[in-house]
Amino acid sequence: MRYTLHQLEIFYKVSKLQSVTKASEALFLTQPAVSIQLKNFQDQFQIPLFEVVGRKIYITEFGKEITLAAEKILGEVNAINYKALSFQGELAGMLKIAIVSTAKYVMPYFLTDFINRHKGVDLSMDVTNKAEVVRSLENNEVDFALVSTIPKHLKINRIQLMDNKLYLIGGKQYKNTEKYISNTEFEQLPLIYREQGSATRNKMEYFIASNKISTYKKMELKSNEALKQAVIAGLGYSIMPLIGIKNELKNGDLQIIPVKKLPMTTEWNLIWLKSKNLSSIAKGFIDNINENKNEVMKIHFKWFDEYL
Repeated sequence: MRYTLHQLEIFYKVSKLQSVTKASEALFLTQPAVSIQLKNFQDQFQIPLFEVVGRKIYITEFGKEITLAAEKILGEVNAINYKALSFQGELAGMLKIAIVSTAKYVMPYFLTDFINRHKGVDLSMDVTNKAEVVRSLENNEVDFALVSTIPKHLKINRIQLMDNKLYLIGGKQYKNTEKYISNTEFEQLPLIYREQGSATRNKMEYFIASNKISTYKKMELKSNEALKQAVIAGLGYSIMPLIGIKNELKNGDLQIIPVKKLPMTTEWNLIWLKSKNLSSIAKGFIDNINENKNEVMKIHFKWFDEYL
């Protein structure tokens, strides 16, 4: 057998993501390139590594065994590369971050300079809901988390990055008079919520409860993108973070509906456990954030000032 590390990495990524499309995106390769190398890898085994049923790929039991072996091999290769760079005086290793789903519109801008400056640093960024982010931080599975609500039961250090503003949002079908809507009018709106465990869901429920608003036709969606598309389609209305709807506001697909006591404003915070023994990479990232966060805000988030 003469398979390459490149083929092994491709198969491992396909196996973990169970999708050629997602693997190609993660590896920054075209789908045909991934498919060709996946076939070349399979051709070296007489036993199937995977099956394709319909348009979905399923990893066989043999394939799962190869996946476990590939994980160990690739881990050792990365360790060699990290050690070589470390001996050259460069930062090298894995930076692990967990972020809430809406933070995907924030975190990449604060990572770009650091990752580009340190070629030996690899990034693992898990995008999930608040409950899972806090769990992974608490279990010491990640170096940092980006959240808009600080977990009170954990002793953490933090760096405040920027404001997180939440507005009532509707599609272009809504006839906006630019006057504050009353609670009675609010109660007539079919509302769409994020899933349980989402910080956005918690803030929306807090606003509705504190203003004694009776909800109507409550719907629930598990991602900010799905919720956004539902509002655009006219399925309902939602209280959403401004950060994730910049383009839709600009092109008129979404609009802010004036409501008294909105926007609610929280803060995006990069947090880590006080007890965490930070690696040189983590310390370097903190230094980079403190040095560049104001410039990042100026370049990428100046548009925030357009909305009061």
